[in-house]
Amino acid sequence: MKYETNTLLLKRHPICVILTLFLFSMTVNSQINRVEPAYWWIGFKDTSLQLLVHHPDISLATPVINHEGVTIENIHKADSPNYMFIDLNIHASTKPGFFDIVFNQKGKETLTYKYELKQRERLAEAYQGFDSSDAIYLITPDRFANGNPENDIVETLLEKTIDRSDDYARHGGDIQGIINHLDYIDDLGFTAIWSSPLLTNNMASGSYHGYAITDYYEIDPRYGTFQDYKLLSDQMAKRGMKLIIDQVANHCGLEHWWMKDLPFKDWVNYQKNYEKNKDNWNSEITKRSNHKRTTNQDPYAASSDKDGMVKGWFVETMPDLNQRNPFMAKYIIQNSIWWIEACNLGGIRQDTYPYPDKEFMSVWAGTIMNEYPNFSIVGEEWSYNPLIIGYWQRGAKNHDGYESNLRSPMDFAMQATVVSGLNEADNWNEGLIKIYEGLANDFHYTSAQDLMVFPDNHDMSRIYTQLKGDVANTKMAVSYLLVIPRIPQIYYGTEILMDDFKNPGDHGLVRTDFPGGWDGDTVNAFTGEGLTETQKGMQYFLKQILNYRKNSKAIHNGKTVHFSPENGVYVLFRVFEDEIVMHIINKNEAPVSLELKRFKEMNVSGKTFKNIITSEELVWKDVLELTQKGSVILTTKLN
Repeated sequence: MKYETNTLLLKRHPICVILTLFLFSMTVNSQINRVEPAYWWIGFKDTSLQLLVHHPDISLATPVINHEGVTIENIHKADSPNYMFIDLNIHASTKPGFFDIVFNQKGKETLTYKYELKQRERLAEAYQGFDSSDAIYLITPDRFANGNPENDIVETLLEKTIDRSDDYARHGGDIQGIINHLDYIDDLGFTAIWSSPLLTNNMASGSYHGYAITDYYEIDPRYGTFQDYKLLSDQMAKRGMKLIIDQVANHCGLEHWWMKDLPFKDWVNYQKNYEKNKDNWNSEITKRSNHKRTTNQDPYAASSDKDGMVKGWFVETMPDLNQRNPFMAKYIIQNSIWWIEACNLGGIRQDTYPYPDKEFMSVWAGTIMNEYPNFSIVGEEWSYNPLIIGYWQRGAKNHDGYESNLRSPMDFAMQATVVSGLNEADNWNEGLIKIYEGLANDFHYTSAQDLMVFPDNHDMSRIYTQLKGDVANTKMAVSYLLVIPRIPQIYYGTEILMDDFKNPGDHGLVRTDFPGGWDGDTVNAFTGEGLTETQKGMQYFLKQILNYRKNSKAIHNGKTVHFSPENGVYVLFRVFEDEIVMHIINKNEAPVSLELKRFKEMNVSGKTFKNIITSEELVWKDVLELTQKGSVILTTKLN
C-alpha cells in the first residue's frame, strides 16, 4: 500500500516528490561533516574502496552497512579522533543504488550517511587518452574568458577581489568562458584542452593559478560548478575533443580544510615543525624543498639530499603531502579515478612529477593505467637532460630497475633546444645543429612520440618573447614542434603572438588575459577584431598546420627522416605509407637555392607537392627556391 501511495504521488506531483527526496537525502547526509569520495561506481577491476570520514569524535562510532554486495573489510582510526577510514569491498554482484552507512555511537545519537554506488557510463576501454594524433590547447582559466560574471566573487572564500590591472589577482575567467569558445578552439584545429587546475583554491591571495588546492573534490565556485565542468567535458566529446585535468599529488594549499585537523601525525611532511609554528608560519620557518630533482636518479645521492627534495615544501603556502602514509596514498589515487570516471576525462597532467615519493608515483600511475588501459598521463619533469626525461617514461631500462608506469613525460629539453637553436647564429656546434642533434636523442626514449612538447607554457616566458620578437623564428619553432614525433601542446595566445616583454618570465604577465574574453575588450582574438595583420597571420599559420595535422597519419605515426643542417637550412621528412610531409627551416634572410638531389633517398623526384600554408603547388625538380626566412611545409602522395 505504501508503494502504491508513493507511486500515485509521484505521478501527480513528480517535482515535489523529487525535491522532497533530495532534501531528505541532504538532511540525512548533513549528519556527517564529510565523506570522501562522496560516491563511487561499480565495475572496477579493483573492488576495494576506502572512505575518509571526518566528523567530531567519529572514531568512537561503529559503522554498519547492510547492503547486498558491500562489505566492511576494515575500520581504521587515525591520530585525530575526528577521522575514520573505512575499507569496503564492492562485490561483482553489487547493484547500483543508495545504501545507508550507519554510525552507532554508544550513548549518543546514531548517525547515518546515505552512500551511492553509480553505474559506470562506459567501459574502461572506451576512455581514450591523448596521443601523437592530438594537439593540446593549454589554458589558464582565470585569464581566458569570463563567461559568467556572476561567479566572479564568492563571499565565503578568502580572496574576494577582481582586479584585471593586477597580474596576480583574480580576473574572472571561468569554465563557462571556455565552453563559450569551444568552436574557436576546435576551428583552430586543437583536439584536446588542458586547463590549469579548476579545484577550489581558498587562499587569501594569488589563488588564480589553481595549484594550491584546498578541496580535492570541489570545483572552485569562482570557476563554476561540477555540472559546468561535466558540461565542458560533454560538449568537447561531441566535437571529438578530449579534456585533460591538471592534478597535484605533491602538495595542497595551506588553507586546505584538513590542515586545521590533520588526521595523522605524518599526513604532511615536516608536520611537527608546522604544528609547532603554524600560528606564525612563514617562509623562514618553512622546510623548503631543495629542488635537487636528480636525486631521483643519482646513484651517489646522499640520503639527506633525497629527503630534502621529496619531503620539503614547494613553497611556504603549499604543504607537502606525505604519500608514504598509506591512507594519503589511497586518497590521492581514488581522487584521480573519481575525476576520470565522473567527467569522462581524456587525460591527466600531473604537476611537479619528480617531487612526490617516486615509488608512490609508480603505483599511482600504474593503478590508473590498470583501470583505464587506453588512458594517458603526462608528468611535469622540468629537466633539459634527456637522460632524466627518459628515466620517467614507462618501459625505460633504468639502472635502479625503477618502472614509472608514466606514458608521457614533458620534453623540456626539446623546447629549450629549439629556442637556442633559432636564437643562435649557425656554426659547427650552434644554431640549427643543436635542434638536429636534439631530435637525434630520441634513441634514448622508449617512445619519443609519446613525449609532450611545447613552445612555451604557463610557467615560462612566451615563445615570442623567448625568440626576441622574431615572427619568422616563432613560426619555425611552432611548426617544427607540430611535425616532429611528439604530442604537441600550445599555450593560449601563442596563436596571436602574446608576449611578456615588459617583464620576461613574470608569471602574472605570462598569464595575460586573452583579448576578447571580457565584455568591453577593444581587441577580440576570437573574432579577429582589432588584431594586427601580423597577429592574424600567425593565427592563420597555426590554424592551417593544426587542421592539416588532424588527418595526417604521417605526422601522427610516420617514419622520421631528417638531414643535417647546411647553409642555414634544416630539412625533415615524415613518411607514412603514401603520405610524405616535408618541413623546412630556413634561417637565411636573403633568398637561397636548396639543391634537392641531396634528398634523393626520399624517392619523390617529379612529384607534385602542396604548400600546407599557402596551398601553392610545385613539382619536385632540381632546386627549390627559398625566397624568405621562415618555415615551409610541403606534402605529397607517393601513389
